[in-house]
Amino acid sequence: MKEKINSFCEKFQCLSGAWLKIIAMISMLADHTNKSIIYACLKSNEGFLAGLSSLFDIIGRIAFPLYCFFLVEGFFKTHSRKKYLLMLLVFGVISEVPFDMSTTASYFNMNWNNVMFTLALVLVTIWIIDTLKEKMQNRSKVLWYLASLVILLIMCTVSMYLALDYEHHAILIGYVFYLFRDVRLLTVPLGYATMVSQPWSLLGFGLTLTYNGERGRQNKMLFYWFYPVHLLVLGVLRLYLGI
Repeated sequence: MKEKINSFCEKFQCLSGAWLKIIAMISMLADHTNKSIIYACLKSNEGFLAGLSSLFDIIGRIAFPLYCFFLVEGFFKTHSRKKYLLMLLVFGVISEVPFDMSTTASYFNMNWNNVMFTLALVLVTIWIIDTLKEKMQNRSKVLWYLASLVILLIMCTVSMYLALDYEHHAILIGYVFYLFRDVRLLTVPLGYATMVSQPWSLLGFGLTLTYNGERGRQNKMLFYWFYPVHLLVLGVLRLYLGI
């Protein structure tokens, strides 16, 4: 059954990791521009600006499922998980002030923290669960599933306590991508179920099926730096306009 599902998915696998990350970057830029600038400028639900905002709302829902998907892929493919985690944390610190500037028009706000910290917590979550899987390989799988659900509940609570962007939704999405990595088609409906309140996120989950397993030509640091830099530009613009 799994072989048939994977064979079906192969028909759609036409994009490299580089192209999908570029799509995620464009989606994220549209989303953050919408929330930082356009929302504040809207005076009614009609007109060009309102239409543009609605379009950006749709486009903006693509990014996060893709970023979660590549986080899990990175977990399995990276040469050093410790360095991967450290990189996320470092850019979380770098991005926090630009994030607060663009989202709350302030330089520091503890009530909402940026997505780099969220992804770091997702990485820690699947790392713990995966380590536990190796140590419990001689025991019943049921016990491991139950243990992983306990860890999941704890990490969901931590994400909400820390006021991380996407909170528990991110933890659940990461778990789905980890658990069903070998049956990717299932991650679409199951992942979408964790973000059903954002219906257009289905586009992002669907796009994960187009990944052909190839890295493609990409600059890793460009993808990291894009996050704080575009937030800083939006934050400065928002403060300058006083919105």
